[in-house]
Amino acid sequence: MDNNEQHRSGHVVIGVDTHKHVHVAAVMDTIGGIRATLTIPTDTGGFQQLLDWAGSYGRILAFGIEGTGSYGATLASFLRRAGHKVVEAGRPDRRLRRMNGKSDTLDAENAARAVLAGFATATPKSADGEAEMIRQLKIAHDQAVEQRSAAMVTMKAMLVHAPDPLRNETAGKTQIALARHLAGLRPRQLEGPEDALRHALRTLAKRWQYLDAEAKELTKMIAELVHRAAPQLLEPFGIGVDTAAEILVVAGDNPERIKSEAALAKLAGIAPVPTGSGMTSGRHRINHGGHRQLNAANYRTVIVRMRFHQPTIDYVTRRTAEGKTKREIIRCLKRYVIREVYHLIRPAPRTVPTVS
Repeated sequence: MDNNEQHRSGHVVIGVDTHKHVHVAAVMDTIGGIRATLTIPTDTGGFQQLLDWAGSYGRILAFGIEGTGSYGATLASFLRRAGHKVVEAGRPDRRLRRMNGKSDTLDAENAARAVLAGFATATPKSADGEAEMIRQLKIAHDQAVEQRSAAMVTMKAMLVHAPDPLRNETAGKTQIALARHLAGLRPRQLEGPEDALRHALRTLAKRWQYLDAEAKELTKMIAELVHRAAPQLLEPFGIGVDTAAEILVVAGDNPERIKSEAALAKLAGIAPVPTGSGMTSGRHRINHGGHRQLNAANYRTVIVRMRFHQPTIDYVTRRTAEGKTKREIIRCLKRYVIREVYHLIRPAPRTVPTVS
């Protein structure tokens, strides 16, 4: 018998480096090392080819996929529906990349090694329910809000150079009133800079009105999905639709993948990072990683509670008397909020009916 055959367990891990048009996969035996590599197109036929190819090398333990939230999302969903375990492999270590170089094949091999060694353990989001729907709507909503703000800033900047009569007519108006007024302008023929300015202001105002209506419609749709998916998230003080939507987007449609409130805190960038060494053990610093949008939403909830929530106000008073700074108090409150959120998003335990 061949020595290579003697050193094979028949159990394999598949690492996949994902791209827009092609994916590169590497199959790794648990004791025999890398067996082979494969390049597939990013369509259903390519995914099935990968599945058949991987199964020919033995029993598949797991797929380690880079970018399960971007280029690898469709592949991860396909493999999950086929009943296979999918793990988010993450990016390779930068130090090892500098030492060993980089290629698609090496990245796929590193993904397989990370899963086999236990370094990659994160379960990707399933992206098959209301949370994914909210995420998609929020992308369009946030872009509409950003472009709406840019249109208003441009209108006000152009009004600085407008003739005095137009500037006097628009002075002191709210954004809605300003857009309505400028959208009602009746520009004349293009005979001078003033005519071009009126045309530009009218176009920008109509664009602002369209984006405003679009943002409001998307906000209503997001609110309906939040009430349908997790109405309990809206019960705590200071958590509105925007914050609840951000929480659901981060947790995904399979929140059970987040094993503890400490894991959720780390995911939100709230868990402190130890920095002790030698005689300075016990020190920590702020975690600048994590999901920054969820971190910001959590911060807004804390600020609202510090101003209007009496139990939080009492807590701030007590901690201030103990010598804590405002920044330290906010960090403590953010952790309390994320702990409360964790218990709200956990799936309800299944009850097994008893047979009498």
